Amino acid sequence: MSKKSIYTDRAPAAVGPYSQAVVSGNLLFTSGQLPIDPATGKIPDGSIEDKAHIVFKNLEAIAKEAGTNLDNAIKTTVYLADIGDFQAVNSVYSQYFKEPYPARSAFQVAALPLGADIEVEAIFQL
Repeated sequence: MSKKSIYTDRAPAAVGPYSQAVVSGNLLFTSGQLPIDPATGKIPDGSIEDKAHIVFKNLEAIAKEAGTNLDNAIKTTVYLADIGDFQAVNSVYSQYFKEPYPARSAFQVAALPLGADIEVEAIFQL
C-alpha cells in the first residue's frame, strides 16, 4: 500500500524527521501537534485552554489539507504534562469534536517536546 505525506503552512512545520501527516489508504494519520503558532513557530504564553485551541486548529488545518475535517476523526490521543489539565482541555476538545465523538485516549507524560504541556495526534477517515 502506498503512502502520501501531507504538508500545510497553516500548521507548524515538523521539528524533526517526520511528516505533519501521512495518508495511507483511506486513513489520515497526523503526527502529534504541539501548541505551536504556525505564524511564529513558537509556543505562545497562555493558559492550557489557549494552547489546546492552537493544537486543535493545527489538527484542523492538516485535516483540511488532506481533504477531510474534524468530523471525520476516528481516534485521538491526548498527551498532557499535567493530567490536572484534563477537564480544561476536555472543555476545549468538545468545541472542536462533535457526536459521534472519536475514540480517545489521554495520558499524563513525563515531558513533551519543546517543553509543551499538551500534544494531540489523530486518525481520520478520508
